[in-house]
Amino acid sequence: MTNLIKISKLYLKENVNRFMKFDLTLYRGYANEKQIILFGHVFKSIAPDYLLNDKKGYRHAKGVFEMFTIKTLNNALVKVSFQNQEITTRTVNDGYFRICIPCENIKAGWHNFTAEAFYEDYKVTEKSEFLKPYPGKIGVISDIDDTFLISHTNNLFKKLYVLLTKNVKKRKIFEDVVAHYSLLSRAGREDKMETNTFFYVSSSEWNLYSFILNFTQLHKLPKAVFKLKKIKSGLTDFLFSGRGSHNHKFNKIKDILEFYPEMRFVLMGDDSQKDPFLYAKIVKYFPENVEAIYIRQTKSKQNSKTVKMLQEVEAFKIPTCYFEHSSKAIEHSKKIGLL
Repeated sequence: MTNLIKISKLYLKENVNRFMKFDLTLYRGYANEKQIILFGHVFKSIAPDYLLNDKKGYRHAKGVFEMFTIKTLNNALVKVSFQNQEITTRTVNDGYFRICIPCENIKAGWHNFTAEAFYEDYKVTEKSEFLKPYPGKIGVISDIDDTFLISHTNNLFKKLYVLLTKNVKKRKIFEDVVAHYSLLSRAGREDKMETNTFFYVSSSEWNLYSFILNFTQLHKLPKAVFKLKKIKSGLTDFLFSGRGSHNHKFNKIKDILEFYPEMRFVLMGDDSQKDPFLYAKIVKYFPENVEAIYIRQTKSKQNSKTVKMLQEVEAFKIPTCYFEHSSKAIEHSKKIGLL
């Protein structure tokens, strides 16, 4: 069904674009015992979910450029439906909407919901999912770039080269990271239908959502809720994708821990930017909600500042692992009883 939707959108884009005034993208939401959080974007043209779909060469580079110059719709009407409830809202300046739906007696697991967006005389309908975590021991909050997706964040020119020349099938993942995440997904679970909750929280922008989603599906990483950075819509924004302040990342992790105060989370990151410092700050705010911290080493030598930050975290009796290869992280998880 997803492929048919993409083909349909592509046809509209290339053949009857004058009739296609706007589009809607929904993201995976999440829920607790009292409320459901759902969110998405409304665009002035075809949404970015088809732009990098198996394209090669200059067509891929063109798709990346289009993805970062996409235009959004402010104040677009959106109706979200789940079971017998219908919530109406409007988008903010960057085309984003986020709603909270009160709920009770929602079963654990993934649930479908539907949303409609309206603009002039046109309507677009899309479906997505939200997750209510299964009761259990742990959840996982993971960074993306250079934590599991090799992105060369420390080298701006190399990062841009890879982004512009490598489609999703050509991008590389760190060895054994899928094995580690899969083990964490099943840790403490006896019921084969249940998994631990995963969030992928990144400084990458919402522009890259479909690309990252396809990458995680291609490599069979655990199904997760994504929380990314504010969408970009200009050439300068593209050149500095994933850079700048990382305060949004702290706030998003903080929101997750406040939303699930009964859960303990494993934090996964790397030393290419600010993950060690953000996670150390999170520990100071939520010392009872962090189960362990894993930081990937992205250079030939360990970063002395990262080592110091992790030593401060260990003073809270929270296990940490600074690793170059995921095999070491797996051994550590077994040693501390996570696996």
